[in-house]
Amino acid sequence: MRIAIVLLTLLAIAAIPGSLLPQRNVASDPVAVLQFTLKHPTISPWLDRFGFFEVYASPWFAAIYLLLLVSMTGCVLPRSRQLWKASRSAPPRAPRNLARLENHHSWQTSTSPGELLEQAASALRRAGFRVVADADQVRAERGFLREVGNLVFHLSLLVLLVGIGAGRLYGFEGRVAVIEGSSFTNVRSEYDAFTPSVWTDVDSLEPFSFTLDQFTASFETSGQKMGEPRGFSADLTSRTSAGDEALSVRPNRPLDVNGTKVFLTGHGYAPRVTVRDGEGEIAFAGPVIFLPLDGSFASDGVIKVPDAQPTQLGFEGLFLPTAADGTNGAFSAFPDALNPQLLMTAYTGDLGLETDGVAQSVFTLDKAQLQQVTEAGKPFRQALAVGDTMTLPDGQGSLTFDGVSRFANFQIAYDPGKEISLLAAVMLLLGLTASLCIRRRRIWVRVSSTPDASVTVVSLAGLSLTRRPPPEHEFHDLCKALGKPAPSPTTTNPPGDHR
Repeated sequence: MRIAIVLLTLLAIAAIPGSLLPQRNVASDPVAVLQFTLKHPTISPWLDRFGFFEVYASPWFAAIYLLLLVSMTGCVLPRSRQLWKASRSAPPRAPRNLARLENHHSWQTSTSPGELLEQAASALRRAGFRVVADADQVRAERGFLREVGNLVFHLSLLVLLVGIGAGRLYGFEGRVAVIEGSSFTNVRSEYDAFTPSVWTDVDSLEPFSFTLDQFTASFETSGQKMGEPRGFSADLTSRTSAGDEALSVRPNRPLDVNGTKVFLTGHGYAPRVTVRDGEGEIAFAGPVIFLPLDGSFASDGVIKVPDAQPTQLGFEGLFLPTAADGTNGAFSAFPDALNPQLLMTAYTGDLGLETDGVAQSVFTLDKAQLQQVTEAGKPFRQALAVGDTMTLPDGQGSLTFDGVSRFANFQIAYDPGKEISLLAAVMLLLGLTASLCIRRRRIWVRVSSTPDASVTVVSLAGLSLTRRPPPEHEFHDLCKALGKPAPSPTTTNPPGDHR
């Protein structure tokens, strides 16, 4: 038990970095690690080297967890065996001196010992005690469910560890951003980020797909809380082996397909643009995801056009859902798309997409081989409302802002151990409640006769096996059932009598 407590403490300490530092593959903030790295370029490589950005997937965290699992198994199983034996054991014989125990009562009566023992056993059984009657005493015990509660509590800890382990070994978690009108199919190649467990069968993921028909967001439109979110809803068409189904996914109301759950975790805007190259041909047309920067949903993004001729084109800029002018320039005054505007700048040259073996983010431009488009010696920039066109100098191409679509972020997770963990949590609560609320106690009734067998001496007492004393009413009811005489009233000395 001491080793288990030490390992539990170590596990809690090891989880602290996971709470304080940003973690990779977190659906609610997928760029948190990148932002932290940019702000702390010196310490970030060392933190990454020791796994502090992936605490719960790090080898040292897994080592502590496995040691705790082994320790808890060695601790809980022998303890469970002892508790099981204790819950089935018979009450022990009465100690020699009952007067030293709680609620001791003793009196004399003319009732025969056998009749008294029978009355005592009957009364204790009616009160719910486990009773054993001997020739000279009755021994009873109640509250065995407390030991069963202890047993369930200890086993629940082991079941909980097994459930967590099952999820870590067989489950997976992934993230995907889906634009309105687009679809997602549950195969690994469709994920933006996919984190399988050690034994995840990535070739046998649950077969389903869905289309994001419409995403709806509402915000507070007045008062001090203006701009605060009020509701989000993703209208989907889900396709499974059972057929097609139209449904809405909201926060805390995921799509569940045979244990694989699709959670709505975020949203943003995807401006729709049409890009024509230097030859006047359409080189790109469609929506492009821009990542939100703040609560007003001002978003930044890039547009890469590798098929443009005679040279590749790249665009970088800012999207403002409700554009407004401020002292420091344009900003978004409201998170809904009331006055959408694109602020764009352009680049020409080589986008670097054909570099072998080097992955490139879709949200950044590799400017190593790009030249910024200029006009009169200054960077060429333009603010676009819906329907406006940005025409590059010298006939290098153009970009038209066609409109605005929304996108939704989904976290897709499969955790086969969650039912086991839920069962463990219920067991833990039931076991802990039983062990805290139920009082285990014992009562003994001993009878003996005087040498001439004319008088029977009755002695009874109890013992609490918890910190709380046994209920006094049980002893009063037992004394009443055995015919104990009421105590004599106290005699008051007459005035002047000082004996």
